[in-house]
Amino acid sequence: MHEPQTKNHKPTMIEVRNLTKKFGFFKAVDNISFQLGKGEVVGFLGPNGAGKSTTMKMITGYYSPASGSVLINGINVEDHPRQTKTVIGYLPENAPVYKDFTVLEFLNFCGSIRGLKGKELTCAIDRVIGLCDLGKVIYQTIDTLSKGYTKRVCLGQAIIHDPPYLILDEPTDGLDPNQKEQIHNLIKEMRKTKTILLSTHILDEAENCCSRIIIISGGKIAAEGTPVELKAKTKKESLAEIFKEVTLTY
Repeated sequence: MHEPQTKNHKPTMIEVRNLTKKFGFFKAVDNISFQLGKGEVVGFLGPNGAGKSTTMKMITGYYSPASGSVLINGINVEDHPRQTKTVIGYLPENAPVYKDFTVLEFLNFCGSIRGLKGKELTCAIDRVIGLCDLGKVIYQTIDTLSKGYTKRVCLGQAIIHDPPYLILDEPTDGLDPNQKEQIHNLIKEMRKTKTILLSTHILDEAENCCSRIIIISGGKIAAEGTPVELKAKTKKESLAEIFKEVTLTY
């Protein structure tokens, strides 16, 4: 079943409509709605347990919502999971890997299950190795890698099929400052052709990489806007001050 996009706003690539998720009696996500437009990098912020990862898992089709819906290009994720998942790249907070695979074997496997073959697969792997700076470790097994390199391998699997939509949950966790800068630059480059939802606890990262910020607390959206708009609304000078105010009082 296709649902029409909401009228009277700019074209939306990802639309979250009244999304709710419960675990038993606990409501992890409580009736939230937001949109991501083409070319946006939206920072998804909130304290631990706020509902960020749960929301991302519903957007990618990993979880089914208790109510509400997620639309990708107007197509309902729950109704058409295979169609929507082919255009999404997902980096979970704790991305699973096959630790006895070499980096090359793992990327080859991930590309293959995404439907890539032959020269197309080889080119995709080469592109990911360059983008994620994996050349030095390509023949190492994943269990021998540092946390930073493992994170970059996991990012590589998310982008190997060159998807137009990226859902990135803590993409720079465990990286050193130089590696973080590389990922920031990669995100800024990818925003030219992709729509990105980025979860992070690093507020400077959100302000540096993101065109818009959504702050969630207690499963509800506590604030939303560009960094400039949020500072104007709250009369605060920094994103850290805004975050503290809206998550402690919402």
